[in-house]
Amino acid sequence: MTLFPDFAVACGEEGSDPTVLHDGAVVRVDEFAASGHLDHQDNDLAAVRHLGVKIWRYGMPWRLSEPEPGHYDWTLWDRALESCSRHGLVPVIDLCHFGLPDHYQGFCDSAWVEGFGRYVDAFVARYPDPLFFTPVNEPMITAMSSGFLGVWNDRRTSRADYMTALAHVTLANLEALARINADRPAWWIGAEGFGCHIAVTPDDEPAAEQARALQQLVWDLHFGVTPRPEVADVDLVDPTILGRIASLAGPTERVVAGHDFYPVSVTVHGHRTDPLTIDERMAAYEREATAWHARYRRPFWVAETSNLGLDVADGPVWLDKLVAALDRLRANGLPVHGLCWYSRGDQYDWHTMLTRPVGEITEVGLFDAARRARPVATAYARLAAERSAD
Repeated sequence: MTLFPDFAVACGEEGSDPTVLHDGAVVRVDEFAASGHLDHQDNDLAAVRHLGVKIWRYGMPWRLSEPEPGHYDWTLWDRALESCSRHGLVPVIDLCHFGLPDHYQGFCDSAWVEGFGRYVDAFVARYPDPLFFTPVNEPMITAMSSGFLGVWNDRRTSRADYMTALAHVTLANLEALARINADRPAWWIGAEGFGCHIAVTPDDEPAAEQARALQQLVWDLHFGVTPRPEVADVDLVDPTILGRIASLAGPTERVVAGHDFYPVSVTVHGHRTDPLTIDERMAAYEREATAWHARYRRPFWVAETSNLGLDVADGPVWLDKLVAALDRLRANGLPVHGLCWYSRGDQYDWHTMLTRPVGEITEVGLFDAARRARPVATAYARLAAERSAD
């Protein structure tokens, strides 16, 4: 049986494609188009493999693979998987990355869940080899941005809409995993936003706990853990959907949960004027990850990280300190399975959370927008060599 590495040194390609409201019109964000990745696919994958990376988070946009309901175009996936094979990269298959095909209204409308299941079935039937899957990327971030923050897709702004969207993305993810595992001994390699919360004073702790409960609800639902009292209003979601989630929840085999942890993942509750140091951010992550594991008892990895929120020159320091933090967690007995620098190249408009899709570069890549390796790429290659020799 193929196993996920004990400590993966992975990378991924940014392919988000939600819709946003910009200058009075609904527009589709297309990170692949902005980066030109599909035009440079072979060279991009070769460059990553040259660093010693073997595990590669990769997804072709669902909207392009299903341009009309039930009609699939596998051109991009055929090219992607052939290129992975050619360059010796093992893909972690990402099937829904923040966006839906145009024939679905949004994540708050349950119609897409059934359609996603059909898409998963069609993918599995066509491609018998992949064993690592992230069916829905960052379910909580998808629901939060579409149902609560009002910035993507549905652009709704209520807790009720957040709970509805979260239930839908959770159900879609669990249904997909069940369908895939009925076909092969696949792994769920998770990726989810991992918020860390610092209370400046004891009086600020309730706000931190509220935020923590709201963010952790996604794992409560996936793993069958009773939600915290702060999010009891999840019970207002359609009971049929919650019942189906409960019947699928709790996978324990071939699971590596994903913590997507960036400099911007740490939130301070209360008044503080001085910026957080990298060491303070790492300490916050170690506390949250330890508490997370005590609650959910699943293996995990840092499925996404970069210098997002810091200067690009801080990339090597951020990487070194994060690896040290993960090693400390491993030394304390926590089942940490590595990290993934996200992404290979610079991204576009992510410093505004894609709300201003104007093509402004967000400098977070191992390679810059001109595809030149940054110092952090050298550090990453060194890490990959060290861990492959362990």
